[in-house]
Amino acid sequence: MLLRSALSAATAPLAAGLYSWRIEPHWLEITRRWLRVRDLPSELEGRTLALLTDLHVGPRVDDEYIVRVFRRTVALRPDIVVIGGDFITYRGPPQFRQLLNVVAELPRGALATIGILGNHDYGVGWSMTAVADRVVAIARSAGVLMLRNEVTTIAGLQFAGVDDLWSRRFDLGRMRRELDVGVPAIALCHNPDGVDDPGWTGYRGWILSGHTHGGQCKPPFLPPPLLPVRNRRYTAGAFDLSGDRRLYISRGVGHLARLRFAVRPEVTLFHLARE
Repeated sequence: MLLRSALSAATAPLAAGLYSWRIEPHWLEITRRWLRVRDLPSELEGRTLALLTDLHVGPRVDDEYIVRVFRRTVALRPDIVVIGGDFITYRGPPQFRQLLNVVAELPRGALATIGILGNHDYGVGWSMTAVADRVVAIARSAGVLMLRNEVTTIAGLQFAGVDDLWSRRFDLGRMRRELDVGVPAIALCHNPDGVDDPGWTGYRGWILSGHTHGGQCKPPFLPPPLLPVRNRRYTAGAFDLSGDRRLYISRGVGHLARLRFAVRPEVTLFHLARE
């Protein structure tokens, strides 16, 4: 009995390690939620929006896994697809070829496919603008409408996308000047710390983010120990914000290190409804 207990104690950490490395990083969850939008145009009621963030195409994430995620998303038949930044983890020019190959399978929304950039799309030190421009060009060639502090309108619903916070290309003022406060809107902001900028005053509605990966590893009953945000409240899921705003943070699809525990990767399928 004592020997059996000792063996169990010895093998449990090994089993947990293998699970965290080999299983959970590719164990995708399709999260389904209602997204209630103030004054949503009637033609969009009941339509769906698929949010994919943090693909991290590059040396750490298996391309075939990303393609499988894309194919599962296609099967959901979303009306709108949003890519929430971090298309790549840049280590050199080979990532551009990888991204070209992978986005050939990118899911496209029946109405629109929209994207924004994340910090990793700016390469080393989040400062390589030429890398970001190349990512944008590749995404656009795959049919993604990329928003860089810009606003577009799809079937009467505005989508406002800000550039990445850490890249220092974040320009909320420019985006707000394009935004019509009288028209319903959904905002896209890769890094959830960006929602604490005072420039959001007057915006009422949802902001969709990624960046955190949910912390990737979460001890039972405790918050994740590692989060790349100043505001430690921003882990994953939905949050109420000031000024009649709400934030949704996706756990993301990819990873920086192949390790997840109690934080499965996700694609979120929102069902749009009028508030």
